[in-house]
Amino acid sequence: MNTNNRPSDSELPSAAKLIKSTFAAVALAAVILVTGVLPAEYGIDPTGIGKILGLSKMGEIKVSLAQEAAAEKTVVQNIASIVNSDAEPVAQPVEESVTAKALVPVVVEIPVRNDETTFSLKPDEWREIKLKMNKGEQVSYIWWTNDGKANFDAHADSKKHKINYHSYGKGSTDRKEGIMEAAFDGKHGWFWRNRTSKTITITLQVEGEYSDIEGEV
Repeated sequence: MNTNNRPSDSELPSAAKLIKSTFAAVALAAVILVTGVLPAEYGIDPTGIGKILGLSKMGEIKVSLAQEAAAEKTVVQNIASIVNSDAEPVAQPVEESVTAKALVPVVVEIPVRNDETTFSLKPDEWREIKLKMNKGEQVSYIWWTNDGKANFDAHADSKKHKINYHSYGKGSTDRKEGIMEAAFDGKHGWFWRNRTSKTITITLQVEGEYSDIEGEV
């Protein structure tokens, strides 16, 4: 065997030199990675050198393009899965239409109210008090005199229905109470006349479903 070209031991690098060379190579590779590869490929620039060299912009563009490509791939996969799916579509609940909602009757409740009035009638003088009520509405009432009887006529009328007179009852007494239910839309109430020879005072209390009171004094 020819050993003339074999280097001598003195010419071979020592172990210390090999270690130093290895560390130097690793350090150089790290510097290149941080200052060149990361900014250019991923837009990561911890040192700021990539921005100076224009590498960071390049990396940001690459990352953006990669994200867009991934998003497009996801959309395509979703569309393909829907087209190829054999599952029957799930029926979605149909929202109630506006027209259907509009057909639902709106009930307007008239708040219960109450009134009390007191008035005096001289001999042969009269007074009428009426409540504005709709058909079916009810009021409870009580009236009384301070001394003696009064002639009364409980009745109703309606311009809407062209009704001039509808009787609920009449008579002569010093006290009357009960419930009056409107037979139709209109005005419902009482007429009093003092047929005695002295002045009498009448007090009326009403409570129920009515929107207005007329003739109150």
